[in-house]
Amino acid sequence: MSLVNLGVNTDSLGAWMRAQGLGGGVIEDVSTLAGGTQNILLRFAMDGRTFVFRRPPLHPRANSNETMRREARVLRALAGSEVPHPALIAACDDEEVLGCAFYLMEPVDGFNPIGQLPEPHASSPAMRHAMGLALVDGIAALGRVNYRAVGLEGFGRPEGFLDRQVSRWRDQLASYADFVEWPGASALPDVGAVGAWLDAHRPGAFIPGIMHGDYHLANVMYRRDSADLAAIVDWELATIGDPLLDLGWVLATWPDGDGASTVSVTPWDGFPTPAELIARYVEGSARNLSAVDWYHVLACYKLGILLEGTFARACAGKAPRDVGDRLHGRAIHLFERAARLIR
Repeated sequence: MSLVNLGVNTDSLGAWMRAQGLGGGVIEDVSTLAGGTQNILLRFAMDGRTFVFRRPPLHPRANSNETMRREARVLRALAGSEVPHPALIAACDDEEVLGCAFYLMEPVDGFNPIGQLPEPHASSPAMRHAMGLALVDGIAALGRVNYRAVGLEGFGRPEGFLDRQVSRWRDQLASYADFVEWPGASALPDVGAVGAWLDAHRPGAFIPGIMHGDYHLANVMYRRDSADLAAIVDWELATIGDPLLDLGWVLATWPDGDGASTVSVTPWDGFPTPAELIARYVEGSARNLSAVDWYHVLACYKLGILLEGTFARACAGKAPRDVGDRLHGRAIHLFERAARLIR
């Protein structure tokens, strides 16, 4: 398989790897992997060892190379921790090698649960229940890592992190007015009331820690023969902030009594209830969860506004209309859920 159309010069990559002492042969057995929405993920072998390669998209955003560097930094910091993650092999910050920053990691033997579950998970409600608990165990373990001790001082701006959230996303929503034909924020029920409630009920303090930033079932891999997490993946939004927002993100993407969700796993019966997820997190964390509903509502607010952005672009002909309409429906659902929580 040629890597040229994926923005990877095999000769340059091989030379860099040999200089790093990672092998002396040639790159072979190349295949593409799914991972993230745009970043390029490849699997290949050299001298009988398998590597997973990750680089920014062919048409990178302004911060794509810095995102690669940050991802690699997080994976390096997590080495030896209780957090399931792909082990970092090496990272290249020098954009001259391939025209971008990139890194290599160990392959993960596991599967992503979105869609139809494989066996034995598909036939065992008890295993699916344990999968849900393991999902929460992953972020509880992440929240226990001392970010300063593992070299992540300065990785984020924890000071005022919660204070910035609502205004940041309110401004994001307002920016969609630049897309013609977008009906405006009034198309989202209770958006103003939800934002006002979040401002009025913001927790007064929190313990800073490592956040994944986009934590849900689509961004983890499970072991093939158990309910344990094999790895948490896609660390591009990781930062230092309030780890309880990762729990809020799980709750916001989790099916509730209304049955609607932003994740799709089949079969679903057996997975824990939101209350069981919260109780499990308490077992693995010393954090104060008295304001857990606030984090749930904030996650609904943030995710709803993110999804509405695709709808706004679709209204202007810059994204597929069917996708935009579908995500607009999910955004409405998230604000309806948030409104129920604040009442």
